[in-house]
Amino acid sequence: MTKTKKSDFRPNDFVVYPAHGVGRIVSIEEQEIAGLRLELFVISFEKDKMTLRVPTHKATEIGMRSLSSPDVVTKALDTLRGKARVKRAMWSRRAQEYEQKINSGDLLSIAEVVRDLHRSDDQREQSYSERQLYEAALERLTREVAAVSGVDEMNAQKTVDSALTSRAA
Repeated sequence: MTKTKKSDFRPNDFVVYPAHGVGRIVSIEEQEIAGLRLELFVISFEKDKMTLRVPTHKATEIGMRSLSSPDVVTKALDTLRGKARVKRAMWSRRAQEYEQKINSGDLLSIAEVVRDLHRSDDQREQSYSERQLYEAALERLTREVAAVSGVDEMNAQKTVDSALTSRAA
């Protein structure tokens, strides 16, 4: 991994933080922590009403990245149209894999989780934990699609929904 230079991310840039999804860099500040002077990205997650401070030299190492390109968003939407691939493993094992994919911050992995956990009206009801994972993945996917496309989350949600409803049976 290369060290992140200050120029990689700038204030007002949207970034994806693996464990929290899309946020906006509010500023870059210096703080003294445990006797060390650290330069920190201050990232705001509006929807969660949360502010995160990430050391600039650790940003790339922890997986913080810029928004996906429009090509990657298109691939993610194509992934949603695909056939769900549900492994025959125990639910606890699958849930763990889904959680890892969601927290990886990788848009295509998140799209796979949404695709695999999506239920149409005529399918069986989801369990509580399935629904929680599905909603977490859907929210991350929708936020990034919205930020990349420059639309609000409502329109991004419509785009994602239409991809899911047009998918292969």
